[in-house]
Amino acid sequence: MDDDPDYQLSFTCESEIAKDISSSLLEKAIAATLTRHKVNRAQISFALVDDARIASINESFLHHEGPTDVITFDLRDETPAQSDEASNSSDKNAPSHGDMDGEIVISVETALRESGQRGHSLEAEVALYAVHGTLHLLGYDDQTEEESERMHAMENVILSTLGIGPVYGKTKT
Repeated sequence: MDDDPDYQLSFTCESEIAKDISSSLLEKAIAATLTRHKVNRAQISFALVDDARIASINESFLHHEGPTDVITFDLRDETPAQSDEASNSSDKNAPSHGDMDGEIVISVETALRESGQRGHSLEAEVALYAVHGTLHLLGYDDQTEEESERMHAMENVILSTLGIGPVYGKTKT
């Protein structure tokens, strides 16, 4: 069908810790996020790396020291502005996007630490980061409390639709 989205997702694993993480789960997480936001076509590469590698990327490209959970790179020539029409979609928080081209880099070591603190699987945490990175590519941000709440609520909705359930904000009991 011509209306079916065209998503080209490529996966690289540079972390021994992540060797058992299902690339298909991460592809489903990214695709669910893109579909929810009406992305027609996407070409996204995602990589699972260790803290040393993401710290190097963080310093080289963002001029921040140390590791972080996820870094995204929007590779489109131009980033389309969010239109008023998009805000009238069935999901009031879901802007519509035509095409997406980007990279998502995820630190598996950071995910391992966070998943232990939150009391869920490494795979669930990495899926959270895949959704989080995709949302950043779609224009979501988490710099203010309001933006952060909106973004994390969307992450939990998407992860729940995948059967993972809410991950962000969950703490070990």
